[in-house]
Amino acid sequence: MQDIQSHMDYRNIDIDQVGVKGIRYPITVLDKDMGSQQTVAQINMYVDLPRYYKGTHMSRFVEILNEHSRRISLQNFSQILQEMKDRLNAESAHMEITFPYFVKKAAPVTGSEGLMEYKCTFKGSLRRRSDLVIMLHVPICTLCPCSREISDYGAHNQRGEVRLQVRFKKFVWIEDLIRLVEESASCDVYSVLKREDEKYVTERAYNHPMFVEDIVREIAVKLNQDNNITWFAVESENFESIHNHNAYAYVEKRKNEPGA
Repeated sequence: MQDIQSHMDYRNIDIDQVGVKGIRYPITVLDKDMGSQQTVAQINMYVDLPRYYKGTHMSRFVEILNEHSRRISLQNFSQILQEMKDRLNAESAHMEITFPYFVKKAAPVTGSEGLMEYKCTFKGSLRRRSDLVIMLHVPICTLCPCSREISDYGAHNQRGEVRLQVRFKKFVWIEDLIRLVEESASCDVYSVLKREDEKYVTERAYNHPMFVEDIVREIAVKLNQDNNITWFAVESENFESIHNHNAYAYVEKRKNEPGA
């Protein structure tokens, strides 16, 4: 049968990224406590396409994914990208894998256990060199320093979300990044809380008031001290409880930049 994708194209236009998007796929990822964890990911896979080819071979993306479905991790991400380049005769390859990641978390006083969900994304590309970024969405609790200072009693608090992206030299655990973020907030968010736990959470938040500016700075200080992290971007957003808007802050640093 004819290979239409390999026919010549005469419009003289290179395509930066072409491939498959939105694949829902069961995967197994590394888990620091349990060894591995099964989850369901949404996957995007792309390569570049030179101007002289009409199209790429879409089925090959899924074939490569099937071959690695039992274990997709930071450790074999570059290998998958290299296979995409080789089998699709491409100069560059790109892949994004987004999945819910679950961590068993105990309430702070009673120890009641529940599963916390964190949205995780691995983003990778390979041309002459490989590039890999981890992105996490971590729910947090914040309490407003200004509200606490001006009020006779109480202070407004709310849930927020930190979105953290990092580049790194060697392997990094998802759990360690989550913990770093949660320790930088007014208080953690939990899936199971008894009355004793609620008392602890509200009092801890009251004793650790944080603006979104404080959150991103606290995380940036810790990441600057970690020699394994080469670049990071951190954004914090409060889903405000008394304002008709959200509060937001963003910091990005490449570690070899002056001032980092």
